[in-house]
Amino acid sequence: MDESISHSSVWGIAAIMIVIASWFFYRYLAPKTWREWASAGLVQAFIIALYAEMYGFPLTIYLMVRFFGLDSANLSASLWFTLLGVGELGMMISMLLGYLLLFVGIGLFAQGWRELYRAQKEKRLATGGLYALVRHPQYTGLFIGLFGEGVVHWPTIFSVTLFPVIVLIYWLLARNEEKRVLAEFGDEYRAYRRRVPMFIPRIGQWRRLVERSRGGSEQELPRH
Repeated sequence: MDESISHSSVWGIAAIMIVIASWFFYRYLAPKTWREWASAGLVQAFIIALYAEMYGFPLTIYLMVRFFGLDSANLSASLWFTLLGVGELGMMISMLLGYLLLFVGIGLFAQGWRELYRAQKEKRLATGGLYALVRHPQYTGLFIGLFGEGVVHWPTIFSVTLFPVIVLIYWLLARNEEKRVLAEFGDEYRAYRRRVPMFIPRIGQWRRLVERSRGGSEQELPRH
């Protein structure tokens, strides 16, 4: 097997990327309850596995060679390149698309946190800005970012496997959070929940979601 796979054995970069991604994640989504810590642990595992394979040891590629008999003479650390033979152009496209999704996800994640922080400080229900489009914009941003980086850009066995599990766990977490918000805001939150979807904007609202992820208009919707 080719010993010189690009991106591999650069553990210093892997460590730096893990620290940066983990700091950003915990900075804007600081866990408080045990459920939140358990969910955050899955995301942390996703981050570590992703960057450890991207820059450290390409475990997915080695396992594919070992158990599926891939040609070991012409390998890349990128699973897209190894499985589909997409070449440098295909890898570039997947990288650019993955980073685009990642940056949109980061924007949603951070902007959603800011809007929620202001609403909690003012002791009101967050219903404007990103919260006018989805009820949990931070989680929407998290899903988009993880999908872009861990599935589109650099898929691994662990990232592809963990992604749907993370979505399921955060869906359960969001339901639990909504019970607490419902107890606090009652009918106001029931009306808000009826008109705004949980994670996925309605058709035609994706553009507004992306625009507001960059800190666009945040006018509150009228309350009924």
